[in-house]
Amino acid sequence: MTTPLDDKLEPALRRMIGVILIGGIMGILDGSMTAVAVDTLATRFDASLTTTGWVSTGYLLALTVTIPVTAWAVERVGGRRLWLSGLVLFMAGSVASGLAWDIGSLILFRVVQGVGAGILDPLMLTLLARAAGPALVGRVMGVMGIVGSTGPVLGPIVGGVILQGLDWRWMFFVNVPIVIVAFVLARRTLPADPPEGRAATARLDVLGVALIGPGVATGVLALSEVAQRGSFTTWQVLLPLAVAVVLLAGYAVHALAARATPPLIDLRLFTRRGFTASVVAAAVLGLATFASIFVIPLYYQQVRGYGVFESGLSLAPFGVGSALVMPLAGRLSDRWGSRNLALTGATVALLSSLAFSRFDAQTAQLWPLLAAFTLGIGTGSAGAPVIGSVYRTLPPQLVPQGSSVLYMLNQLGASIGIAVVALLMQEAGAAHPGAGFRNAYLAVGVALVVMVVASLFIPGRRVGELGPDEPGTGESGTEESGTERAVARAAGRQKNVN
Repeated sequence: MTTPLDDKLEPALRRMIGVILIGGIMGILDGSMTAVAVDTLATRFDASLTTTGWVSTGYLLALTVTIPVTAWAVERVGGRRLWLSGLVLFMAGSVASGLAWDIGSLILFRVVQGVGAGILDPLMLTLLARAAGPALVGRVMGVMGIVGSTGPVLGPIVGGVILQGLDWRWMFFVNVPIVIVAFVLARRTLPADPPEGRAATARLDVLGVALIGPGVATGVLALSEVAQRGSFTTWQVLLPLAVAVVLLAGYAVHALAARATPPLIDLRLFTRRGFTASVVAAAVLGLATFASIFVIPLYYQQVRGYGVFESGLSLAPFGVGSALVMPLAGRLSDRWGSRNLALTGATVALLSSLAFSRFDAQTAQLWPLLAAFTLGIGTGSAGAPVIGSVYRTLPPQLVPQGSSVLYMLNQLGASIGIAVVALLMQEAGAAHPGAGFRNAYLAVGVALVVMVVASLFIPGRRVGELGPDEPGTGESGTEESGTERAVARAAGRQKNVN
């Protein structure tokens, strides 16, 4: 059953969702696709595994550094032009990576590709949130969440399929036709949105760029080193971790000081209780998702003795569970609010993690598959409501900053999750992989307890019913409602398209 609001928004919105997801999916896939190619690339270029690991790490760090700048750039140049620029940069990095002649050139071109993904990934959230408006943001994020949750799961599978039948270069060349299609469709579909007024001349917070991007990136690097070396106490971990703390503390001081140039990301966003609870929950979702992507295949390899490809396929129930439930959860969150759905999803994910912590080599095959499926249902049930809640708690002008914070914390959560479970697996040793797996999922369970608590503080009422203690769209009776703004945006967008 559709409403008048659906009738006005959905045709243009559906086209926009499809076009944006086509452009954004390759950046999500490429973040995990090359993980299965480390041995192949090390052999091809006669490089060490540590050096080859930078093919993935360089991409991730470039993406992380770029994310906060996107919040400023979208207001400065407009979402449509920035999206098209991101597609061009990502394609250039993909082509160059496929033509790389040694490991150094491949790492460099992956950095270029990562910068393109750092534009596209948070901008995808911003464009969809602005197009949907508060009234439909949960529904839209539910559809987007299918790509966001299954992309990291499908990346290793797609990479494995390509490596089985084609040269490694096709992991990058496969992006080219998809990005070309995405570019053509984006030019035809995305409405022009030239910056207006102060946004067109807004100065870049250069010092903020120098502090927050590298600060988050070195934090991610430190956590990546934990996962690789299995220890928190090596200098390769402690040095970047100390640098990250210094840079981020410097950014906090810089951002809270009064000045003419506004900060890249205003830390006063975190005074909004609903926003803070939502991004904390999103960070834990990233932790649980990427910890599972890392540790479930290891369970099948080290505990049950499966091969690499079979172990990768073991992630399918997790991805399917999440993909099935996310659109429904997003639709329901638009109608009923986010709190109860996020709380229910976090609880289901917690119970699934506790079930995983009981498995060993003698566990019947059905139970790990079922637990992965219910874990996907839990994270998927919470994902769209949590992301939608982020945007319902912010006025439109803060949506780009909210997207950057959301994506950076999700990346940090993912890095923490991988680092912790890798450390626990390594400490258990090759003689006791089952114990390491069980400890890893106990740690994931502890994190999900944090998400359950955070979910209690997520706004639970529908759009237009936020109270004065929950600042955001629709909080004032004297302002235009979120629904009215959404309809107005849709009408303007349809006019531009026509």
